[in-house]
Amino acid sequence: MAALGWLHPRRRSATARSVLAGEASAEAARKSSQELEELHGRAEDVPPDETAPAEPEAPEFPVAGDEKAAAFFDLDNTVMQGAALFHFGRGLYKRKFFQRRELARFAWQQAWFRMAGIEDPEHMQDARDSALSIVKGHRVAELMSIGEEIYDEYMAERIWPGTRALAQAHLDAGQKVWLVTAAPVETATIIARRLGLTGALGTVAESVHGVYTGKLVGEPLHGPAKAEAVRALAAAEGLDLARCAAYSDSHNDIPMLSLVGHPYAINPDTKLRKHARAREWRLRDYRTGRKAAKVGIPAAAGVGALAGGTAAAIALHRRRH
Repeated sequence: MAALGWLHPRRRSATARSVLAGEASAEAARKSSQELEELHGRAEDVPPDETAPAEPEAPEFPVAGDEKAAAFFDLDNTVMQGAALFHFGRGLYKRKFFQRRELARFAWQQAWFRMAGIEDPEHMQDARDSALSIVKGHRVAELMSIGEEIYDEYMAERIWPGTRALAQAHLDAGQKVWLVTAAPVETATIIARRLGLTGALGTVAESVHGVYTGKLVGEPLHGPAKAEAVRALAAAEGLDLARCAAYSDSHNDIPMLSLVGHPYAINPDTKLRKHARAREWRLRDYRTGRKAAKVGIPAAAGVGALAGGTAAAIALHRRRH
């Protein structure tokens, strides 16, 4: 009978774990962004990714020179076709991180999210525990190195040029651009760097001395937790959320989209499209025909913890205690 519960979405408000997850993600994002600036200069000086169109479309927003504004982009099916975590899992399987039986289970869970379009807490917990067990005991540096390879193998060609152009418009206006995703913060940071973005907010997993413990800091960065991460980052960066923009394809990100003054529905699912039209939010759809209803795999927040923030998470924990 428990399986029947998966057919009914459950609304959740921000919890203490959501706030912890958001704050940990914001701190990890700022730390990685600062490291990138020290190594490569300011994000806006990074050449555009080769997948970006030569002449990006001119959006109605942003306002050039507004340093109090920034842009927050969901990743799965917004910036990239499909789920980053699914492609990451394919790469780990190729490298024998887990067996065929686990791959079949992972694929079944992804298929469920695609068909149902909702996330059940118990189902997500099972998927999350499975994912964490895969990386437990592995070094963070090892997963980062593998993540670079997986991006080239599976992700680079799946970036939506239209969304990439929107992100570039914010960079060209002198604003910071952040990915916000339930995917591992390390994976998200790799993608952000490859696209020339400022940084990424993602799910933070605990590590000790550079080795994953198999636990999360808070919960996956999903739904309310995404909003908390954006709120925490905006406070730390001195941003005015009313002047910021956010982009997503999923109704699960309505809490994040509702925080900013310029929300965009990108390749929206049915619920988000309806919500956006009712509130006169801007819409962009880079899919065509029937493909729009089928492309990609919805992000499985339950498995958004294959890897996560390290030093920032530990620092946050120590400061709290």
